Amino acid sequence: MPSHLHLAPDPDRPSATPGSAASEPIPAGSPIRVVLADDHPLMLRSLRQLLDGEQDVEVVAEARDLASLASHLHGERPDVLVLDLGMVGASPVDAIGQLLERAPATQVVALTMEENPRFAQGALSAGAIGCVMKEHADGELPRAVRAAVRGEQYLSPPLAGRLEALCRSVTDDALSPREVEVLRLIALGHTSVEIARKLSLSPRTVETHRAHIHKKLALATRAQLVRYALRRGLLGEL
Repeated sequence: MPSHLHLAPDPDRPSATPGSAASEPIPAGSPIRVVLADDHPLMLRSLRQLLDGEQDVEVVAEARDLASLASHLHGERPDVLVLDLGMVGASPVDAIGQLLERAPATQVVALTMEENPRFAQGALSAGAIGCVMKEHADGELPRAVRAAVRGEQYLSPPLAGRLEALCRSVTDDALSPREVEVLRLIALGHTSVEIARKLSLSPRTVETHRAHIHKKLALATRAQLVRYALRRGLLGEL
């Protein structure tokens, strides 16, 4: 884990969109109270340094595990929780739901190193109001925190684009989220065996998904799938 954060490529690009979550307004002059949760000490220190540099933000606690995080949420009742999705293991949806039960007035901004839009989709469906890619955190996290206390959803632009492409493919072409994931990997040149390894599936299951994709899209060749993926924006920035 690097000890520093990387600059976002376009920190002034607007990307917040109105969300459905709502939070209590913060009294004028009061800083936004934030709890940070990340199991990597160097990243935790970098995040604190980043937010400590914002005049309207106060980091009130840090957590490196779920037990201490639950305690801080109960004791501090922060306005915003900045949560590393990697810290909560394989079930971020369950973890976010349980944490929000302890502090329902707290808004959650998730941090992730994953470009796969299903991670962002899972975090949002569990109750998070924002999702920021770690490599863009220094350019985006303060804006995501401020958007959260206004009840506005914030997604890192790469995640927003991929999530939009995922939703279009699922809605317009009746592909399942898993089929979209397989399609994206096919278009990127991975074999069925490689896709099976990446997604923890059997090669036979991947072949079944591949057959369904060809049938649903009425596309016969891999080249046609690549063109489809490019038109839909499923490949993002290569």
